[in-house]
Amino acid sequence: MPAGRSEIIPVTVTFLEMHVPPAYQPPLPVNRQIALLRTRDIPLHYYRYLADRVGRRWHWVNILRLDDEELAAGLHREDRDIRVLYLDGAPAGFFDLKPHLPEEVELAYFGLMDHATGQGLGRWFLGAAIAAAWSYRPRKVSVQTCTLDHPAALPLYQKMGFSPVAQKSENVRTMTFAERAASVMRE
Repeated sequence: MPAGRSEIIPVTVTFLEMHVPPAYQPPLPVNRQIALLRTRDIPLHYYRYLADRVGRRWHWVNILRLDDEELAAGLHREDRDIRVLYLDGAPAGFFDLKPHLPEEVELAYFGLMDHATGQGLGRWFLGAAIAAAWSYRPRKVSVQTCTLDHPAALPLYQKMGFSPVAQKSENVRTMTFAERAASVMRE
């Protein structure tokens, strides 16, 4: 795709739910320096950086299109739970939980940066996100994925205990390089 033009991509969104916590927690990978830290009042520029670096290849554009007021209103809720994964001292991924839904926790965003993929972190990291979601004692944990996400996303969610409950078709308008840069480089 040319850097100066956005395009419309049709996608299938799959909605998944989990109604009981998994019995198994994947082990922490060994021989790596790994830290998972919960943020407090995450700066908007840092959240946009994380969303861009994790989601660029997968066209995570909705969150990047929000203006500062819209983004802050969602992120700076007292009950929002955003955790950043650090690998060998550098940011490597994040997950974003919305526990404020009635009896439900939504895993709104989850992913690894390119340099952290293929190292056996994904299953453990998703397990950590699921455990964090269940710590709120909901009746269910939900997540959605689409055909633009990593090909392993849907099978991994299912291996970890999520079950598909619905699908829908929609269109994603990609961001040009200039749009993405304007979003991520906001002051």
